[in-house]
Amino acid sequence: MAATTADLIIAGARVHTMVDGDSETQPRSIAITGGRILAVGEPSEIDAAFRGEATQIDDATGSTITPGLIDAHLHPIQGVELCQGADLGGVRDLRELREALAAEAARVRSGGGSPWVRAWNLDYAVFEGAQLTSRFVDDAVGDLPAMVFFFDFHTAVASTEALRRSGITGARDFEDTSEIVVDAQGMPTGELREDSAYQPILDIAPKPSREETLAAARGTFAKMRRSGLTGGTIMDGNSETLDLLEALDSSGMGLPVRIVSAMDVKPGYSAEQRAAIAAQRDRAGNRWRGGVIKLYADGVIDTGAGWLYEADADGEGLTGFWPNTEDFQAAVREFAEAGFQIATHAIGDRAVGETITAYEAVGSISRSGVPHRIEHLETLDPRDVARLAATGITSSMQLPHLQWRIADGSDEWARRLGPERASRAWAAGTVLRAGAPLALGSDWPIADLDARVGLAWAMLRRAPGDTDGFVYEPEERLTAAQALHGYTRGAALAQGDDDLGIIRAGARADLAVWAEDPLQVTGDDLATLPVRATYLDGLHTSHAE
Repeated sequence: MAATTADLIIAGARVHTMVDGDSETQPRSIAITGGRILAVGEPSEIDAAFRGEATQIDDATGSTITPGLIDAHLHPIQGVELCQGADLGGVRDLRELREALAAEAARVRSGGGSPWVRAWNLDYAVFEGAQLTSRFVDDAVGDLPAMVFFFDFHTAVASTEALRRSGITGARDFEDTSEIVVDAQGMPTGELREDSAYQPILDIAPKPSREETLAAARGTFAKMRRSGLTGGTIMDGNSETLDLLEALDSSGMGLPVRIVSAMDVKPGYSAEQRAAIAAQRDRAGNRWRGGVIKLYADGVIDTGAGWLYEADADGEGLTGFWPNTEDFQAAVREFAEAGFQIATHAIGDRAVGETITAYEAVGSISRSGVPHRIEHLETLDPRDVARLAATGITSSMQLPHLQWRIADGSDEWARRLGPERASRAWAAGTVLRAGAPLALGSDWPIADLDARVGLAWAMLRRAPGDTDGFVYEPEERLTAAQALHGYTRGAALAQGDDDLGIIRAGARADLAVWAEDPLQVTGDDLATLPVRATYLDGLHTSHAE
């Protein structure tokens, strides 16, 4: 009789454990009890050691098992509020934009009540460099209040009526570098840069109810499982986010995935607000926890709000999100000393460099032993790559963001940066070669939630399925093993979970079961490779192929 009898044995699959040096390709079995892995080994040995009369046997012959994937950066709850109305992801020019907004206006008018037009996922390239103004929205929606988000949710264009209802009549001073763009007469153009600028409109626009938000978030979490994801890190949280996670986790069904949630801290937060956030450091449930602070070092390149060492092509990009860099550094210190891991949005090269400097001042490893992390790192100065490696700071990248680029460099991101800085885009391969930690994610809803698509972009650096498509910075492509590591072990260590993203004795039994070996197929095939099942704490969920 075995010293410990397994509750479950998953038998006969190829297993990629993500343990360094493990290259075994013969079928193995995994013994599980109490939601944790007992052992991985040759099937007959696992049977002899751990099989009992009540042990459940799941036959996985012909499949490949990896650790459950982890999305290192996503917005599944904030996305419920922001992704309202029409999805403009397929819009390619101003004519299509007008048609899409007019159709949405007709839909909301027919619904009765007080109609609002909402839309999201718009590409900056639609405007071909034209100024972003209310006119483009007003022409389609008439006198209705409307707000249209670009794909990154850092910029919105509001209709004239939405501006009027929210009381936006001109420029305002913010505690951060958000901007209500105005014309020569000081009147708002309709372009709203960063969330402090568009928040007055969100405050008066209709919102999903708490019940609708819970249902939508649960649906998103369930969808994650279908591409092999068993966890993720929320990068926009607040106390309400933790309340919602608590409600979902304490329901009869529990959370469908394991979640770590950061809490936002913005420059304008008062001492009382910061203290209230700090007091929630240790909030946690069965499948969720906090303990992470999210800061912002800059905005986005496309509107001139990314923080750069040298100005962009339009003379912009020389200021960070915090008007005073010392205040940013003080916030890093305050929350690091309070025991939080710090995650900082840093897109421009100087934003990355200044964040490294702030982390160096407090120690690049948090008091809980987890490296602090930087999110996005869309363009990197070579000197800062070396600093990332020296400090052990985690680079958290989202390679599907490459989809918004244009091969000839005419997209706003590349045009503003110029060829040299654009050539350093999303330098995942460079980061790994330097020896720095790398975690991968989607930034959903900015990019596809499907982790297989994210893996494919990391390997291909072009659209999966478009075999003749342009490959951006081919030298930065990752191998299948590197990409999988970024979505498993790399993402787990980025959030401080040594017992996730790996298949070994004592680790949590969070697993993905693939129809074929994800390390042996092409990136194009990986994007649609069926995930037959996932396990969370050893509990099985089947997925249709």
